[in-house]
Amino acid sequence: MNYSFSNRIAALQPSIIREILKATSGQDVIPFSAGNPAPETFPIEAIRSFTRDILEQDPITALQYGITEGYFPLRQALTDHLRSGFNTGKDSDSLFIVSGAQQGIELACKVFCNEGDTIICESPSFIGSLNSFRSSGARLVGVPMEPDGINLDRLEHALKSEPNVKLLYLIPSFQNPTGITTSLEKRKAIYSLAKKYGVVILEDNPYGELRFGGEDVPTIKSLDEEGLVIYVGSFSKILSAGLRVGFVLAPDDIIQKMVVAKQGEDVHTAMLPQILAYKFMKEYDYAGHVQLIREVYLRKCTLMTDCMEQYTDGSMAFTRPDGGLFLWCELPSTITMLDYCKIAAAKGVAVVPGTAFLVDPGEPCNAIRLNFSTPSDEQIVKGIQILGQI
Repeated sequence: MNYSFSNRIAALQPSIIREILKATSGQDVIPFSAGNPAPETFPIEAIRSFTRDILEQDPITALQYGITEGYFPLRQALTDHLRSGFNTGKDSDSLFIVSGAQQGIELACKVFCNEGDTIICESPSFIGSLNSFRSSGARLVGVPMEPDGINLDRLEHALKSEPNVKLLYLIPSFQNPTGITTSLEKRKAIYSLAKKYGVVILEDNPYGELRFGGEDVPTIKSLDEEGLVIYVGSFSKILSAGLRVGFVLAPDDIIQKMVVAKQGEDVHTAMLPQILAYKFMKEYDYAGHVQLIREVYLRKCTLMTDCMEQYTDGSMAFTRPDGGLFLWCELPSTITMLDYCKIAAAKGVAVVPGTAFLVDPGEPCNAIRLNFSTPSDEQIVKGIQILGQI
């Protein structure tokens, strides 16, 4: 049978990262292509103990339907955590729980964008978000990145000239894929531009607590006095990616619409993972665990950058992030990036071509993204040796 797929889906391509992971699963491949948390950072024993306690003490709450807004104790704990730790959130804001930060991003797009409306994004940017935006029928406009964040002149030009701009999507801290952190000066300027042109900012901050170098930078949401910022966060990089617990903090009027949209998708986020996340925040050494993760990623990032210097002989420029999970690497102009990726895969090293993250995949790009959290230390050394030899 010939199937007639919707216009929104027919032209949508699968995530190249997911396809790489699928193609290399179960094989002896060095996984520089993934963005998974380091397995050694999972608090497995705590999760096992908390799960047993929940199912012994309150199994019905964990196994029954819940309200769409999410488990109230978790929502309150997160609200307090964001206010006390990051000065983020106002009395006019509400917080609700989503099935991973990806759902929060998709819901924001669903609530604000009609087909043909414009979303402005950093370019390069996170492929999962770009695909969510594309599936909604939105027009994507990319603005290039600089070492301290998005290019402000190009951003204002897009805000001024593009039709029906509904969202400005940013990953200000340890951006995926570049690892760049937007400076405080630029965060303030971005907020001022959003205010000037009446555009909502979608601030995606899955890596915000993973800083292992430099000084903390306030969230854009902490600057929000006009109700312009939707803030999306996640437990995926702190507790467990597989539990799929994320959250959205935004003005209450926006949250009410997002809640209605979520009801049509999955009714509510699974209760057991929500209760686990709450216990993790209240009954575990949360701060100590975050510090452990930072130490692991500092070691892994330092190892990868040291190996890059040693084994690529200065031929490959790369970012030096202060946190997060990724390096963005520019290949020499004499090398064709896609050919390089294919040769690397044939030699047992999976990397992601930089074109996967572009708003316009047809733009020139000679970069690759490397991840240092997923591979073991031994794999990092061996993998960079291979990339250097190539």
